[in-house]
Amino acid sequence: MLNCCEGDVLFLLDSSGSVSAYEFSGMLDFLAALLQPFSLGPDQVRVGLLQVGTQPHLEFGFDAYRSQDALQKALQRTKQLRGDTNTEGALELARDWVLRPGIQGGARPDLPRVIVWLTDGVEPGAVQRPMADLREEGVAVLVVSTGHSNYRVLRDVVSPPIEDHLYFVDIDDINIITEDLRNAIIEIIRAERLQIRDVSTHSAMLHWRPVLADSGHYDIRFGPVPSGNVGDGSRPGTSPGTGLGSYQRITRPAESSSAMLTGLRPDTKYTVTLTPQSNDDILKPLTTFFSTQPEVLSPVVVTVSEARSDSVKVSWGPLQPESVEKYQVEYSALPAGQVQVATVGTQHNSTVIRQLRPDTQYLVTVSARHVSGRERAMSVRVCTQEETPALSHLELTTVGSDSVEVQWKGGVEGVRGYWVTWGTDHALKSSSIYLPPSSVSTVLTHVPPGTRVCVSPVYRTTRGGGLCCTARLTSEALTWNQRL
Repeated sequence: MLNCCEGDVLFLLDSSGSVSAYEFSGMLDFLAALLQPFSLGPDQVRVGLLQVGTQPHLEFGFDAYRSQDALQKALQRTKQLRGDTNTEGALELARDWVLRPGIQGGARPDLPRVIVWLTDGVEPGAVQRPMADLREEGVAVLVVSTGHSNYRVLRDVVSPPIEDHLYFVDIDDINIITEDLRNAIIEIIRAERLQIRDVSTHSAMLHWRPVLADSGHYDIRFGPVPSGNVGDGSRPGTSPGTGLGSYQRITRPAESSSAMLTGLRPDTKYTVTLTPQSNDDILKPLTTFFSTQPEVLSPVVVTVSEARSDSVKVSWGPLQPESVEKYQVEYSALPAGQVQVATVGTQHNSTVIRQLRPDTQYLVTVSARHVSGRERAMSVRVCTQEETPALSHLELTTVGSDSVEVQWKGGVEGVRGYWVTWGTDHALKSSSIYLPPSSVSTVLTHVPPGTRVCVSPVYRTTRGGGLCCTARLTSEALTWNQRL
C-alpha cells in the first residue's frame, strides 16, 4: 500500500449513452487498477465517484470506503447511467458539494483536492468556465479521453503541466497510462509536500498544507538554480539565499495556504523554500524545485477560414495584448503581386482581408512587434475561390408528344460545361448528361409528364447554382427561374 499521500480525489466518469458498454467496463477496470495501491482512510486518501449522465449521480462520496476491498467491490457494482452527457451539471454538483471543503460529505479543508475526468471526448459541453472555477479554488484537474476529438477544449481545462495531466488513449490500451496517471496524482496529494501549480513564463502558484495555528507566519524564499546545480533535491532544506544565487523573499500570515511567485524568468529552473515561523514550535522548512515555461511569442499559429472569391479571414494566436505593441498583416498575390499591409490592434487576433482577386493564391504574413523590441512573423498561403455565377435563365419547350427542348442562357466566363439532369418523383433514379461550355440547348426524348429538368453550370473547382423546370408537355413554353 502507498502511505505517501493525503488528499481527496474525485473521479468524474462519463456514463452517458455515447460511451459503449465495452468502454464503460474498461474505464471501471482502469480505475480499479489505478487506485489499488493507495491506502484509504480519513487521514490518507479518500476517493469519490461521480457519474455523468442526463442527471449527474454520485455513485459514492469521500466518506464511503476506507478499505481497498470495499472500494474494489463498489467499482464492480457500478452500473452505467446512459442518457445525455450533462457534464456541466456534474461539475456544478462537484463544485457546490462534493469538492467544497468544510461541508458534510465534502472535501477536507487544507488538503489537496483532485478531479480526474474520464470521458470519450464526445460533446464535452461548455466545461471551460466551471473547470476554471475549480482550478481557481485550488482543485487540480486531470483528464483522460478515450476519443481523439475536442483536443483544444480538454487542453484548456486541465491544470498545468498539460503533458502530465492530459491523456488521449484508446480504451484497449488504457492500461499503459496507469502508472503515469497514478504518479501525477501522487505528485499532487503527496503529504507535507509543497505544490507548484499554474506555472507560466513569469509566475507560479505555491501551495502548502497549513501547519501554523493562529500566530506566526510563513517565510518564503525563491530564486533560480545556478548552472551546475541540478536542483534534484540533493540538498534538501538549503535556502535559496545561501549559495544558490539571487533570490526573492515574501511572507504570508499563519492562515495562508498559497502564495503567488512573480517576477520569474522564462524557461528557468527555480528552487523555493517555505519556512514556518512560530514562537511555540520549531518547524522544519520544506523545499521544492520547478521550471518556468519557455517564453511564447505570438503569433505561434496562423489559420485562414471563410475564403471567398474576394475575401478571406485570417486568425492567429495566442492573443497577447499586454506584450504586443501591434499586429501587422501583409498579403500579396503570388508569385510577384504588390504587397498590401493592414495594421490590427492588440486586442484582436483576426481580420478579414478584402478586395482580393478571384481564384488566386496569396501569401499572407502576420507579424507582431513586442514591447520587448522583439518581432515574430508567420506566413501561410491561401487561395481565393473562383467566381461561379449561377444560371440566370431556363426554358422548356415541348417538341412532339414526349420530348422537350431545354434552353438556357450561356456565355458566362469561366464555365467548363453544363450538367443537365431530369427525372420524376416516382422514378427510382434520374438521368443526366454533361454538355460542353458552348451549349445553350438540348432536346430530351421519352420524357414522361411531370419530369423535373435541372441545368447547372460547371466551373473549374465546383458546380454553380442551377435552375429547374417541370415539363408539362403542352404546346406552351415554360420558364421558371427557381434556384436550385
